[in-house]
Amino acid sequence: MRLYLIPSPIGNLGDITYRAVDVLRKADVVLCEDTRTSSILLKHYQIQKPLTPYHLHNEHRIVQHLVEQMQGGKTFALITDAGTPGISDPGFLLVRECIKNNIPVECLPGATAFVPAIVQSGIPCNRFVFEGFLPLKKGRHTMMLKLAEEERTIILYESPHRLAKTLKELAETLGADRQGAVCRELTKMFEETRKDTLAVLAQHYESHPPKGEIVIVIAGKE
Repeated sequence: MRLYLIPSPIGNLGDITYRAVDVLRKADVVLCEDTRTSSILLKHYQIQKPLTPYHLHNEHRIVQHLVEQMQGGKTFALITDAGTPGISDPGFLLVRECIKNNIPVECLPGATAFVPAIVQSGIPCNRFVFEGFLPLKKGRHTMMLKLAEEERTIILYESPHRLAKTLKELAETLGADRQGAVCRELTKMFEETRKDTLAVLAQHYESHPPKGEIVIVIAGKE
């Protein structure tokens, strides 16, 4: 009876620990955000396990059922499409319910996109705040005003089709000359890290629409 949270590679399939592969092989059931994505990873490591979808659209509906199965003695491993479960991905709700029901929870160390992004950005990484995805509408401007006063390095996630707009808004709110970095497709073939002012980054990605997973790193207020 146990829940394991297993970080999955953010791009390169080789970025998974020996222990993570071992736990996936021993688990009774693997919970995954998207069975198609997770099947590629498991097939790569020759792991054959029952896969159960667990994502933002069904987690409230099935969480109690999963808890009951673990109480019955089963060991579950939770993976998401990329990175560590619970970090801008499903996971928190299940962890909370397991703790309430005295089910052991163990998170393995491993891939998380914002760590390599901030380290290779050249922006100070001794103190930082991770905000994940900004609100799409309600509260978006208010959040940006708060970030404008943040003295620690700021880390955000963003989708490629919203990147240029978000960078433009950040430049207007935090200052056009604020230093930032855009890290794209980390660990993949076309990995890119571009550092400049927020204004210049906004102009670049408006002219060169990006693809892939994106992390934005922004210097704190001086």
